[in-house]
Amino acid sequence: MNEYPCELTGGCQCGAVRYAASTAGDNAHLCHCRMCQKATGHLFAALVAVPRRALTWTRGEPARFGSSENVDRGFCSACGTALFYDDVTGARINLSIGSLDDPAAFKPLGQCGTEARVPWFGELGTVPDTGETEHGEQADWAAAIKASSVQHPDHDTQVWPQV
Repeated sequence: MNEYPCELTGGCQCGAVRYAASTAGDNAHLCHCRMCQKATGHLFAALVAVPRRALTWTRGEPARFGSSENVDRGFCSACGTALFYDDVTGARINLSIGSLDDPAAFKPLGQCGTEARVPWFGELGTVPDTGETEHGEQADWAAAIKASSVQHPDHDTQVWPQV
């Protein structure tokens, strides 16, 4: 894995845990294994490695769950956001791309754990965007969510929650 200097920030949905990294790897990837599916509650984990020495927790500390002998999964204990996969014997931590302030910056370059990939994964691009919620009231639903959202913004803040 090659490493590149960067200014990388991210954190959880509620803002209780924030991080910054000064270096990232060129190994952005999707892991489809069942452990990653369970840890993220999603079809896969989208991850990118940062050197342990380059990562700083700038607000709060993540909770950890030992999912196997040498692996911890990090998450926010307040809101549950999946933050990382950590082989505790290694020199890198794999951050969840979805927890980055700019997730579009890390296009996955590979996939692993494909033995557990859901069979219809390759068809996702053909699923139509219906623009509806389960109740068919997209505009009202989106406005209500926006008006009541307590989600932390995709940038660092001095204080959170804002008062």
